[in-house]
Amino acid sequence: MKTLVSWSSGKDSAWMVHVLRQRGDVEIGALLTTINESAQRVAMHAVRVDVLQAQADAIGAPLWQVPIPSPCPNEVYERAMAEVVARAVREGFTHAAFGDLFLADIRKYREERLAGSGLTPLFPIFDSGPGYTQRLARTMVAAGVRARITCVNPKVLDRRFAGREFDASLLDELPGSVDPCAERGEFHTCAYDGPMFSARVPIETGITVERDGYVFTDLQLLDHPMTR
Repeated sequence: MKTLVSWSSGKDSAWMVHVLRQRGDVEIGALLTTINESAQRVAMHAVRVDVLQAQADAIGAPLWQVPIPSPCPNEVYERAMAEVVARAVREGFTHAAFGDLFLADIRKYREERLAGSGLTPLFPIFDSGPGYTQRLARTMVAAGVRARITCVNPKVLDRRFAGREFDASLLDELPGSVDPCAERGEFHTCAYDGPMFSARVPIETGITVERDGYVFTDLQLLDHPMTR
């Protein structure tokens, strides 16, 4: 199953890669990421493109970048995605994998957009059962996933969490109204270490700014090579 992986740069995408590799029947053919073309950063996560490329190198998969404007009209986004799907089918991909956790409407949207396209959607970490994301967050941390918060929605989570490490301490401090995996967009992360990477992605935390109603913490790639 040659699979195109929807890669946000965050912890859920990273965990999905790990889960897919455990299956044994999946070939991760490429990582797909939408890029804010003016900022040259991952859409919403605001991760720099060089950090993104370092993640792909550590996973060992080609990176497909899809530039989109910001803000991006839905028809522009869907046209860009249709072009990517057509390319994937031409190159022999049979599946597309998404790191959605429990939002049924998002899953349905993806299934509808891929219907008849030649790509079958996969949702390897989807589970709508009670308490799932609480368990999943702890499982990821225990398994060695390392990630840092790059974006916070200050309407639902205090801005002091921007730049924090996604770890057990963070999970203990999150208010009960916030999903531990931030499935509703409470925050976004950048994964830099874990069992899905061949080496740790060397990053350092930069400045924190507020822009467009969100709080962003910049992560910079260190100059030295990736190390474990």
